[in-house]
Amino acid sequence: MTHGEGLALVDRDADGVDRAFRIDVLAGLRQAQKAVPARWFYDDAGSQLFEDITRLEEYYPTRAETEILEARGRDFAVSVGPGRAVVEFGSGSSVKTPLLLDAIAPAAYVPLDIAGDFLREAAGRLASRFPDLPVHPVEADFMREVALPGAVSAMPKLGFFPGSTIGNMVPRTAVDLLRSMRGTLQADHGVQPMLLIGMDLVKAPEVLIAAYDDPAGVTAAFNRNLAHRINRELGGSIPVDALRHVARWDDDLARIEMHLEAVRAIEFDVSGERFAMAAGETIHTENSHKFTRRSGNLLLAAAGWTPRRRWTDRAKRFSLILAEATAPRNAP
Repeated sequence: MTHGEGLALVDRDADGVDRAFRIDVLAGLRQAQKAVPARWFYDDAGSQLFEDITRLEEYYPTRAETEILEARGRDFAVSVGPGRAVVEFGSGSSVKTPLLLDAIAPAAYVPLDIAGDFLREAAGRLASRFPDLPVHPVEADFMREVALPGAVSAMPKLGFFPGSTIGNMVPRTAVDLLRSMRGTLQADHGVQPMLLIGMDLVKAPEVLIAAYDDPAGVTAAFNRNLAHRINRELGGSIPVDALRHVARWDDDLARIEMHLEAVRAIEFDVSGERFAMAAGETIHTENSHKFTRRSGNLLLAAAGWTPRRRWTDRAKRFSLILAEATAPRNAP
């Protein structure tokens, strides 16, 4: 077994707190519409809660994407070719990853995730399952360009970004991320990197809302865990029991929004700074944009990626798109 020891690229302060987490939370809570980026859901507890969500009957994206990965392995192998290093952005528990690795004969696997313990456990399981595959876990914020381990930096690469996580970002942030992925995946030769990315598709609002507000309350726990994390890591005093999980569909922007709504007027501290929320005021915690074929293509093109292949599940609820980095051009 070849198993990298892993890299830790998260910038932590003297208290061991991710500096970017503190900056994002404080900046977001100072806004008129309070907001915290969805990427901060995924501490170890949040990552486990999300895995619980993926097993819910109402949460169709995981089943739909897994169906594609199980059915299209031969297509992936032909379209991607052998010998690429697979770099998974926000790998989580990597439960879908074996389906891809089985199909394409990769040269290495590099999972990137900000939840370090969760990352290393998942990487260890993958290394045991694929004993001849070099596995190099990297604890990093994949929203920025990441320097990959030297052993894979020169290899041609396939980025893997499943789960429609790209839909969590407003368009300008999504484009910035897709551009930084190009930088992470670029090698020192002429082989352009490729990206296999999941995008959830527009469908009936009632189906979408059920997927983000399940009767068992797992998604609500996932949403409120963000407040627990703020309290634990940033010395917060948020009264979590005063926050209600809200999921709603915005048809104009083609997205589900998740909020934490104050059920009464509250005051609290975070990192020594005082905040207040009136009853009914919310902290906007997540967007989940849904795509059409055209809107997905446009997003990729804006970031310098050319879609090459597209697959959907049988019910056409979800899509996986294989894109290739677009070579620089001086004219249309």
